[in-house]
Amino acid sequence: MLLFVHGAGGYEEDRPLAAGLGTKLGARVDMPHFPDEDTSLEAWAAPMRSHLAGLGPQDLVVGHSFGASILLHVLTEGGAKPTAAVLLAMPDWSPDGWDVAEYAFHGPEPDAALTLHHCRDDDVVPFAHLALGSSRLPSALVREYPTGGHQFDGVIGAIAASIG
Repeated sequence: MLLFVHGAGGYEEDRPLAAGLGTKLGARVDMPHFPDEDTSLEAWAAPMRSHLAGLGPQDLVVGHSFGASILLHVLTEGGAKPTAAVLLAMPDWSPDGWDVAEYAFHGPEPDAALTLHHCRDDDVVPFAHLALGSSRLPSALVREYPTGGHQFDGVIGAIAASIG
């Protein structure tokens, strides 16, 4: 199974990305709807904890954009979590990025093996956020793509190949 955490306000927009990854990986996709009306850290983290608790060792976890940011926070809490996670187009919320203290990640790195993916032509989350994220997560693998935009158009196969 693939748990896909969509971006803020991106439940519908992220469906093709989630479905494409599921198809390429041969995995059933679970993409729960996170609240558009409340994007506080805890409003997303609480249900995310429940979904993560139900995962088995073979299950995959992917977070996109804002969802990746919240997933990173939850993964640092400890407890039974996935052994790996993929973070797609994750914003940096530090003063060097979008400067929103509630979402800023200050570490420590989670135990899960992380892979950060970002497209140079992303018009939602600037490509520079990839370098900011990788500096805070030095153990993470980094994958960058020249094109694909925020929805990773045309590179879903490459993402899937890096996962499986």
